[in-house]
Amino acid sequence: MAKIKTSFICSNCGVHSAKWQGQCQGCGEWNTLHEELIQPHTTATTWRTTVTQVQNKPLKLSQVDLKSETRMITTDKELNRVLGGGIVPGAMVLIGGEPGIGKSTLMLQVALMLSSLKVLYVSGEESQQQIKMRAERLSMDSEGFYILTETSIEQIFQRISELTPDLLIIDSIQTLQTVQSDSVAGSISQIRDCATQLIRYAKESHVPVFLIGHITKDGALAGPKVLEHMVDTVLQFEGDRHLAYRILRTSKNRFGPTSELGIYEMHEQGLRGVDNPSEILISPREEELSGVSIAASLEGNRPLLIEIQALVSTAAYGTAQRTSTGFDNRRLNMLLAVLEKRGGFPLGAQDVFLNIAGGLRVEDPAIDLAVAVAVVSSFNETPVPWEICFSGEIGLGGEIRAVNRAQHRIVEAEKLGFRKIYLSKYALKGVPKETDIEVVGFGRLEDLFGDLWG
Repeated sequence: MAKIKTSFICSNCGVHSAKWQGQCQGCGEWNTLHEELIQPHTTATTWRTTVTQVQNKPLKLSQVDLKSETRMITTDKELNRVLGGGIVPGAMVLIGGEPGIGKSTLMLQVALMLSSLKVLYVSGEESQQQIKMRAERLSMDSEGFYILTETSIEQIFQRISELTPDLLIIDSIQTLQTVQSDSVAGSISQIRDCATQLIRYAKESHVPVFLIGHITKDGALAGPKVLEHMVDTVLQFEGDRHLAYRILRTSKNRFGPTSELGIYEMHEQGLRGVDNPSEILISPREEELSGVSIAASLEGNRPLLIEIQALVSTAAYGTAQRTSTGFDNRRLNMLLAVLEKRGGFPLGAQDVFLNIAGGLRVEDPAIDLAVAVAVVSSFNETPVPWEICFSGEIGLGGEIRAVNRAQHRIVEAEKLGFRKIYLSKYALKGVPKETDIEVVGFGRLEDLFGDLWG
């Protein structure tokens, strides 16, 4: 009987090791080595065995025919935005999110919208009857939509060669397995081998492929980290399953800008794109409240007006708490230190809680100014007038730094009816004066606070 051979593979970089080690020698990450079976290569039906091998030859740069790709434009404006203008032929798109967040619903909805194309939806988690029930709930149908419930990559390629679809959706990549690996489905070897064959199919056939993937407890995509490097686009589907809004965020895109954002609202009939997210991110209120300010942010190419909520209270248990939702906790600690050192606000013995309304996670440094204003407003119990918004980055010296594309933020604030916007005085250059909104610029925090509250 042949001896079973195993190897330890890093889930972050894919490096093999003969024995387990706490730290990977390839990437330096800790506790990423997992034991996998090693077996000799077996002959199996793959994509390369179903098509004729295309012989490529090297070309000079001047000989390369540069032509624009014809993208598949869907009726989903939010998806078109995060993909950079539509689906690129031959693109490999990986979409991840928590269980039950709506990944399968989104992909099924997109597939049914493309009624003029032949779409193959491969599911390893649900039966054909379950997918049919979901499609009926969405009140959508398409003659070119095909369902295949299969987990064997060899069987999937056989059906692909018979059907020749225009778009392929895999739900999910963790359920696929190939006979070339004896590991269980969802292991590092299985995910890497199946993804490699699918990428080869997408590039040679120019058929776009969407992969649905699960995420781990820490929010990262499950499986080897090299999978994110192999695909063309990585999308994250985020949101609280108990709330109605979902966020589709781009973290990698070879065919368009990154850090783009798409916002959906979950209904019984599926997901609906939100054309003006600023209206839902600002809570309606009948009276002015302390600790609330509005930030003019920018996500990708989309300007957003976001509500910042802060609560400052005396620490009841000795050690002050700093808790933030949707905002980097380390940056909050930095802003509190600046307010205490440069502004003279004694926040060391105060509990500070910060929340970004709407469940949004924001990384734009331009909301620093609105965060500082909300904290000071709650500390002094002094409301901020509702018709004022803020946009500026705060430095360690208490200076207000300029942010990029200030004009887009001003236009969005004016569109939503704001009367005044506070910026850095260094961002006023190039801002047109023919606007209905008052643009005020300051260079330091204490000057802005003095103008805002006297």
